[in-house]
Amino acid sequence: MPIPILMPALSPTMTEGKLARWLKKEGDAVAAGDVLAEIETDKVTMEIEAVDEGTLAKILVPDDTEGVPVKQVIAVLVEEGEDPADADAVVTAPPPKPVAAPPPKPAEPGAPGGVETAVVDAGAFAVASQASSERVFASPLARRVADQSSIELASIKGSGPRGRIVKRDVDAAIAGGGAAPAPITPGDAEFASGAAAPVPPVVAGAAYTEVPNSTMRKVIARRLSESKRDIPHYYLSVDCELDALLGLRADLNARSPEGEDAYKISVNDFIVRAIALALKRVPEANASWTDDAVRLFSAIDVAVAVATPGGLITPIIRGADTKGLATISGEMRDLAARARVGKLAPDEYQGGGFTLSNLGMYGIKEFAAVINPPQSCILAVGMGEQRPVVKDGALAIATVMSCTLSADHRSVDGAIGAGFLAAFKDLIEEPLKMPL
Repeated sequence: MPIPILMPALSPTMTEGKLARWLKKEGDAVAAGDVLAEIETDKVTMEIEAVDEGTLAKILVPDDTEGVPVKQVIAVLVEEGEDPADADAVVTAPPPKPVAAPPPKPAEPGAPGGVETAVVDAGAFAVASQASSERVFASPLARRVADQSSIELASIKGSGPRGRIVKRDVDAAIAGGGAAPAPITPGDAEFASGAAAPVPPVVAGAAYTEVPNSTMRKVIARRLSESKRDIPHYYLSVDCELDALLGLRADLNARSPEGEDAYKISVNDFIVRAIALALKRVPEANASWTDDAVRLFSAIDVAVAVATPGGLITPIIRGADTKGLATISGEMRDLAARARVGKLAPDEYQGGGFTLSNLGMYGIKEFAAVINPPQSCILAVGMGEQRPVVKDGALAIATVMSCTLSADHRSVDGAIGAGFLAAFKDLIEEPLKMPL
């Protein structure tokens, strides 16, 4: 019998993804283990493999389709000897029975009339207009803005996936002569749920280019908005002298063996190692907040922010306190290279108890980073530069690096944050305490 191929859940938090492209086409023979398609999640692009063999009879979700729900049928496979037309039995299977939404609240006096009844049908929002029995597919935000402005959704042409009406379509209809939408305040439901704020109008005559938001970019925006809004950040800064570290680094790299065992240690590798050992000294900083308890992690896993074309991703050096500088260096180079081309496995970027964000290579002197939830701390590191310092009452020159800790005050008190930075500074300025 025909075998449905479902949109897979590639991570525990994944609810939908983007079908980037099919690597097989309709009519192709498929063997177990063959790569069928590339799926773009909130962090990476991953390949999905066939678990059965047969013929790819029907592709239901085309290339470059965003917002495909997990477990949705995306294609149909037929086994040897079956007619490809049998795939239609899966394609045309009756959808789940629509569930009526709760009745809308009565309109406020003076509010726009013409309340429409919404029903949920197989994960899409269908608006049943009083004026027409034809179903109209629209996003929740588009429906809300249209309702506030007394705009009939049935009269709007959608520009979203598969003709779905999105907010920009409603805005265009309003600009074309409809009523202006009611202002959205920070207390509205969209703000409370982390939805994007309304886009300000473009100045007449201004030229611009719209770059569609990837799934990864949308998730980054949502998570960091939640972090900045919900987590009580506080910031602690310290200056670290790097001259001893730079001397040790040059000496170690000069001693690097030839061949496969060769290494090239960076300043960033020293910083990862120093963070891990500082967390070992101050384990209270390796924590996460929950409403019921503060979770203290037993493993010291350090995530490192890496810039990719789609946005930031944080591959993790696991058990960083148990690894030497050469091992950390090799792992970090491999993880960063695969992160930039979207080839990390979920377990290589999910989790971690502490994050490092280093912008020193971009010439940034000092900055404060946004905490990566559910973690409690992130260390922002600037560039090392020569600065005047006072040593033994005399003016001298030293290579100095400014570091700023962003911490969650619910789980990491100021004294804990200060203790972590003191331990980190000690390790950076006396790098012989960090063995190879």
